[in-house]
Amino acid sequence: MGFALLAGLASLVVLVSGALFVGFGGARDTAATATPGGRTSAAPASSGNWVGTWATSPAAAEPDTADGYPDTSVRNVVHTSVGGSAARIQLSNLYGTRPLTVSHATLALAAAPSTPTATPGTMRRLTFGTQNSVTIPPGGAVTSDAVRLNVPHAADLLVTTYSPTASGPVTYHPFARQTSFLAAGDRAADSDGAAYTRQTPYWRYLTGVDVWSHETEGAIVALGDSITDGITSSTGANRRWTDFLAARLRTERDAPRYSVLNQGISGNRVLIDGSRYSPNNGPSGLTRLDRDVLSRTGVRTVVIQLGINDIIKRPHQEDPEQIVRGLEQLAQQAHHRGLRVVGSTLTPFGGYPKHNARREAVRQEVNDRIRSSRAFDSVVDFDAALRDPARPDRLRAAYDSGDHLHPSDNGFRAMAEALDLDELRGPAAGRL
Repeated sequence: MGFALLAGLASLVVLVSGALFVGFGGARDTAATATPGGRTSAAPASSGNWVGTWATSPAAAEPDTADGYPDTSVRNVVHTSVGGSAARIQLSNLYGTRPLTVSHATLALAAAPSTPTATPGTMRRLTFGTQNSVTIPPGGAVTSDAVRLNVPHAADLLVTTYSPTASGPVTYHPFARQTSFLAAGDRAADSDGAAYTRQTPYWRYLTGVDVWSHETEGAIVALGDSITDGITSSTGANRRWTDFLAARLRTERDAPRYSVLNQGISGNRVLIDGSRYSPNNGPSGLTRLDRDVLSRTGVRTVVIQLGINDIIKRPHQEDPEQIVRGLEQLAQQAHHRGLRVVGSTLTPFGGYPKHNARREAVRQEVNDRIRSSRAFDSVVDFDAALRDPARPDRLRAAYDSGDHLHPSDNGFRAMAEALDLDELRGPAAGRL
C-alpha cells in the first residue's frame, strides 16, 4: 500500500508540472537529465514552437579556473534575435573535469542594455526537471524547464547561475563582445544589479536560449570564425553581421520569419581542431557541426563562413582542394539532416601581416571553387561585398576595422546586406 501511495504522488507531481506550461502552448522540456554534448526538445502541445533566439559556441576551458567559480553568481548578458512568450536555457560543462552543480539559476529582462539590473517583475527562477538544483557531469549539457516570460525581439536578457562549490575548469566563450558580470555569493535572484561589481568580457556555461514562439518559423545558424564571432565589432552594441541579419529578418517585408544563432569561434578552422586551452580556437568546423549546428533548436538553414584561418594559421593549408572539400563535407552533413546550406566566399586580408602572394592565390582558388560548387544551395559572396575595387586583395577602407583582416561595424553591416533573404528559406537542394 505504501508503494501505491508513492506511485500516486509521483503521478500527481508529473501531472501538475506538465500543466504549468499548457498556458503558452508547450509541454515542459524533458532534457534536464544531463548527457555528454546532447539534449532533447519537447514536442509542442498546441500551435507554436520552440526556436533558438540566442546561442554561442563553447570554445574552451577558461584558463586559471581549476576550481571554477565557487560561491559566485555569474550573470551573463545576451541579446535576443526574436521574442516569445516563454523561455528556457541551455548550460554546458563541456570542458569541465568535475561535476558542475548549479543550485540557483534565473532568467530576467535587463532594465537597460548591458546592465546587470533586471526589469522589475521579470525575474524568473529556473528549474531542471522541476528541481531547483542540477548537477552537470564533465562533458555534459542540460536544458532548463520553461518559464513564462514575455521576451521581446532584440532585447538583452540576464541569465544568472550560482554554483556553491568548486567545479573545475569553466566552459566559456572568450570573445563575447558583450560585458557580463560576477557577484560574490548567491545573488541570482537579485533584480538590483548593485552586487555585480565585477565586469567580464566572457560568457560562461550558457550556450543557448530558446523561446516559445507563434511567429518565428525556424532558425538560421552561422557557423564561422572570428568574422562571425564579431571580434572587432563594437562591444555591447550588437553589430556582428549576424545581428544585422537578424534586424533585416525582423523588419524587411516578406523576409523569412527566422531567428539567427551565432556559432562563431575566433580562430576557428574547417579542418584542424584548436588547442584545448590556448589559443581558444575551438574544435574544427567538421568536429563541431553536430554540437553547434545540428543540435540547435528549430534550425532550418546554416551559413558556413570558414576557411581563412586554414590559410593563415600554422600549419598553413596551401591546397585549395582540401579546404573546399572540408566545406563541402560540412554541407553534405547538414543536408543529411535536411538543412538548407549557404556557402560563403573568403574575405580579403591583404595588408594583414600573414598575407602573401601564395596565400592570396589559395584564397582566390578557394573562392572560385565555392562559387561554382554544387554542394551548396546558394552562395553569399562576402568577398565581393567587402573588397576594395581598386585592390581586390584588400578590404574596402570603410569596411576595415584597421587590422586588414576583420571588418568594422560598417563591414559587418555590408556582409548582412549581401545575403539574399529569399535564399535562406526553402528545402535543401544542393548536392556534390
